[in-house]
Amino acid sequence: MILRTLALALTLATPVVAQEAMTDAERAAFRAEVRAYLLENPEVLMEAIGVLEERQAAEQAQAEGAMLAASRDQLLNDGFSYVGGNLDGDITVVEFLDYRCGYCKKAHPEVAELINRDGNIRYIIKEFPILGEQSTLASQFAVAAKIVAGDEAYLDVHNTLMAYRGEFSEAALGRVAEGLGLEAAPILAAMNSDEVAAILNANRVLGQQLQINGTPTFVVQNEMLRGYVPFDQMQQIVAELRG
Repeated sequence: MILRTLALALTLATPVVAQEAMTDAERAAFRAEVRAYLLENPEVLMEAIGVLEERQAAEQAQAEGAMLAASRDQLLNDGFSYVGGNLDGDITVVEFLDYRCGYCKKAHPEVAELINRDGNIRYIIKEFPILGEQSTLASQFAVAAKIVAGDEAYLDVHNTLMAYRGEFSEAALGRVAEGLGLEAAPILAAMNSDEVAAILNANRVLGQQLQINGTPTFVVQNEMLRGYVPFDQMQQIVAELRG
């Protein structure tokens, strides 16, 4: 299929006048010659595929850059997302996450290590529950904890939920609150509030704008990283962004 596509592309690259001047037999012979050349020189195929992939990656990066620029204020200054790390850091990492996402749980200690070891990263968490009712419950609980008890309580809840391996229910989340020394009743009461619903809806709309359909998804300055990124790779990306 690739051979046929590239052969056709080379054929189409031939000036229109020259193609029109060919008879059907000449055109068939030309295509056969192109195919034979590609079979004899398969490295040309790899070179062409490489150029195509680079072009597609550049186009995707350009499109994502435009989306990020249009959503910059919502990403960085929405007024309700948790902001931690170095608040004056020169690099900002935004993470869209779901507490039932295995790769989010895998990334969690590595993201924490990156932020702590680097010391100059501003870190923003976007609650983005996409894996069902239990995911929504967990995010409602985390957001409600932030509203009721503040940022420090939110971070404790966030870290606990990331390490949590059981089923999420209001009863289980109440026990999480009590285990952290928080008053469970007001947090549970706030979970279904209009304020919590508005925050999660705003994150959902932002995710749609950025075409995010999986977690974790990271936005690092002007780059979007979809999926789990190992610590070493994330550290390298941060270093490259600093130049």
